[in-house]
Amino acid sequence: MEQKNKIFDWAEGIQCAVTVCDTEGVVLYMNKRSRDTFNKEGQTMVGRSMIPCHNERSQAKIREMLTQGTTNCYTISKRGQKKMIFQTPWIEDGEVQGLVEFSFVIPEDMPHYDRG
Repeated sequence: MEQKNKIFDWAEGIQCAVTVCDTEGVVLYMNKRSRDTFNKEGQTMVGRSMIPCHNERSQAKIREMLTQGTTNCYTISKRGQKKMIFQTPWIEDGEVQGLVEFSFVIPEDMPHYDRG
């Protein structure tokens, strides 16, 4: 079911996980990092709903993002690494078409700059 789409070629080689779903939560695309993280035992999430994989609170947040076009951003710790999760609506012609999630490792010694 996973389609090779030229528009997503850029995402295959970047150093973060990229996952795209439609307005029903059905996964449309996963780059290599996302596939390596979420596909289990040779089964892909592409073509399947991601909603049952989440708890009730997360499901409510997904519905909010899809209906209101809001963005969700937070950090997690997983396998000894701190990660940033950035989830944002994908919008075309003013309408939410789905969500895009970027997940990437935050370096422990990441600098911070104040720019005003």
